[in-house]
Amino acid sequence: MNYAIEADGLRKRFGDTQALDGVSLRVSEGKVLGVLGPNGAGKTTAVRILATLLRPDDGVARIGGFDVVRDAAAVRRTIGLTGQYASVDEDLTGLQNLKLIGTLLDLSRRDARARADELLEWFDLTEAAGRPAGTYSGGMRRRLDLAASLVGRPAVVFLDEPTTGLDPAKRDAMWDVVRTLVRDGSTVLLTTQYLEEADQLADEISVIDHGRVIAHDTPLGLKRQAGSRTLTVTPADPADGPAVAHLLSGFSSEEPTSLPGGGFSVPVLDERAMPATVTGLAERGIAVSELSLHLPTLDEVFSTLTQNTQNKEVAA
Repeated sequence: MNYAIEADGLRKRFGDTQALDGVSLRVSEGKVLGVLGPNGAGKTTAVRILATLLRPDDGVARIGGFDVVRDAAAVRRTIGLTGQYASVDEDLTGLQNLKLIGTLLDLSRRDARARADELLEWFDLTEAAGRPAGTYSGGMRRRLDLAASLVGRPAVVFLDEPTTGLDPAKRDAMWDVVRTLVRDGSTVLLTTQYLEEADQLADEISVIDHGRVIAHDTPLGLKRQAGSRTLTVTPADPADGPAVAHLLSGFSSEEPTSLPGGGFSVPVLDERAMPATVTGLAERGIAVSELSLHLPTLDEVFSTLTQNTQNKEVAA
């Protein structure tokens, strides 16, 4: 398998703080890896090493087959990077920022202008193209910063919390940008604090905590790791509530939880609880307005994983 991003045993210490403690990552070409973790977990440190901005104390990493230490210049020609904070030149206009990047990447003046115009339109910044970036709102600077990272059509794109500070509509638009990048063949490593974002975009997710990868799987796989599913039933007639609660209690070791609207839910481990519930409701002649079985949300999985890590740290 061809990996666009490979990292093995990355370690980095800052004074008394072990920022990375043996992080290993793999991202296949044309895929999106979501990297999740609480603040201070080591996500940004890992990105900075992969982008050649920091040297690891130990371990190796390759981007497109190039070593991030020995072949740093080749890595930089391969990647685009958007950090947590917009880094555009506020004295230049949006158009001038992008044209400057194009010139630095050895594009002709004509090609640099064409690419700048394309990206300004893509990121809904055409009307503001002639204004100094210092007059842009935070969200506009964020979008300009991401546009700047894409001028050279990089094969690998690092997005370090790219939608921080964006309103929901602009966040959705940014998600469409990521999907387009992948359709065009780019590989994306995305760090985010928004669990829904990782669920929407990532092919696989690595969860980092205390400088270590504590879980790695597809979004669905992580949800399955969390164990129980939630079975929810809301009777059409509230008078059937006690019968529904009694029925659900037979599928779980926990008592059903009452929900607003007259429904009940229980955690279940067996997917067969759903058809058994349907049969039980039919036998009792109970009509329902809601019947669902769903996996834990990614937020719940994340909370469980990081809480387990904290408990281990305390026990140690």
